[in-house]
Amino acid sequence: MQKGNSWLAFCILDFSFIVLHFKMQILNAGQLRLWDQYTIQHEGIASLDLMERAAGRCLDWLEKNHYLDKSFCIFCGKGNNGGDGLALARMLSAKKSKVVVYILEFGHKGTEDFQVNLARLHQTHVEIRFIQTEETLQSIPANEIFIDALFGSGLNRPLEPMAVQLIEHINETGNEIISIDIPSGMYVDKSSKDNTMVRADHTLSFQCFKPAFLVAENEPFIGELHILDIGLLPDFLASLKNDLDLVDMPFIHALYKPRKKFAHKGNFGHALLVAGSYGKMGAALLAAKACLRTGAGLLTCHIPASGYTVLQTALPEAMIETDEENLIISAVNKNISGYSAVGLGPGIGKDEKTKDACVAILKGHPASIVIDADALNIIATHPELLSRLPPYSILTPHPKEFERLFGEAPNDFERIAMARKQSKAYQCIIILKGHNSFIAIPGGAGYFNTTGNAGMAKGGSGDALTGIITGLLAQGYSAPEAAIFGVYLHGLAGDLAARIHSQESMLPSDLIDCLGKAFQAIEA
Repeated sequence: MQKGNSWLAFCILDFSFIVLHFKMQILNAGQLRLWDQYTIQHEGIASLDLMERAAGRCLDWLEKNHYLDKSFCIFCGKGNNGGDGLALARMLSAKKSKVVVYILEFGHKGTEDFQVNLARLHQTHVEIRFIQTEETLQSIPANEIFIDALFGSGLNRPLEPMAVQLIEHINETGNEIISIDIPSGMYVDKSSKDNTMVRADHTLSFQCFKPAFLVAENEPFIGELHILDIGLLPDFLASLKNDLDLVDMPFIHALYKPRKKFAHKGNFGHALLVAGSYGKMGAALLAAKACLRTGAGLLTCHIPASGYTVLQTALPEAMIETDEENLIISAVNKNISGYSAVGLGPGIGKDEKTKDACVAILKGHPASIVIDADALNIIATHPELLSRLPPYSILTPHPKEFERLFGEAPNDFERIAMARKQSKAYQCIIILKGHNSFIAIPGGAGYFNTTGNAGMAKGGSGDALTGIITGLLAQGYSAPEAAIFGVYLHGLAGDLAARIHSQESMLPSDLIDCLGKAFQAIEA
């Protein structure tokens, strides 16, 4: 894959080496270290054997992807990540691949396992070179494959100047780069925003996701992510009290509520969508169609009077209630407490009368409300409204809307921490929209989504999400279930739409049309 397409490359996941006998996890650096130790202790193996496994899985990946006829430069630090690189160099040499190893030398011994693998490598014909000063950085042919094994998951401090120069040199060559475990210079569970990091084309990581792989700021450095199974014992996971989870197909399949044979429309709720203003009736239509496609039994749309013909014609399955105002929403006059679910915000604008209507809705519905778009912007300009949110309301801000609501964060990790804090403070669910959307639940749990693509970065996609979550709430899913299921379903439908239309050409309406196929995939 060519550099410059890094957004499309980011987190394109290869699970072909994973044995799915346990759920994919998100673990921090300390947990990863403990999992290694648990496996060593309970399987009765040496840490060196685990290193051998990791290198072997990397070799398998290289062989599967037809790299063995290439020439390799393997860059190693003197920790265990470097030990992985040395073991891989020995294995590649045994496969008759041409390999040169470059060791970043700081004048001290490496870890015990590194030293053992270095001694083993000396028994082969692999050339070993030491990088001690800038002058020792050598010109490398353009057809060499770079293997980055400088620094792994244990990195927790800034790099030495020589390491920075080496990484910059590696990045500047333009050679294809494959990082082992994690791109060197990247921290596992805190922001690396100001770090010098290897810009990998592929990252071969082990066993589970790391938080670093799920935030947008690291996207240019990861390339395609491949999670390789190195046989860590799954029993360890039962002992974890992990507050971060990954939303994937097995997770969603367990949440899904199939319909009963004798069900009728009353079993699937009556949803209310308050949406639209003059020039933005499309937002109301997209949210309404998504709500019905997700399975709500009945849907009423409260819209400005000028939108009646548009919505009634385009979506005859929806019931329409028009506002007293022609161009904006000014009030929802009927009692809304009887609705199964309420969605508020798509395309409503920020008129003062609309703000008053939002306040009335927040007061008038005792259960969770899905709040999006202009409703979020109204709350941002009247922050006292946050304290009026019904418990477990679901807020769906994109990054700028989140910033208006809660303030600016210096990096993605701080933004996630802020979302979790505000979710707890206001007893609301916050969905930070983006690639790997993050869902913060008031109890402290956080969920990273695994579906969706850059083709969804178009106006109207958020309106569809509002409709989807509202439709799930109406059917009796709890607020956390509706938020988690809704985000996954939205992304899965977007992935299916991209396959048909391409990321460039797909529209939010295409996403909505693919909701049926998404449900079929979940049912299977």
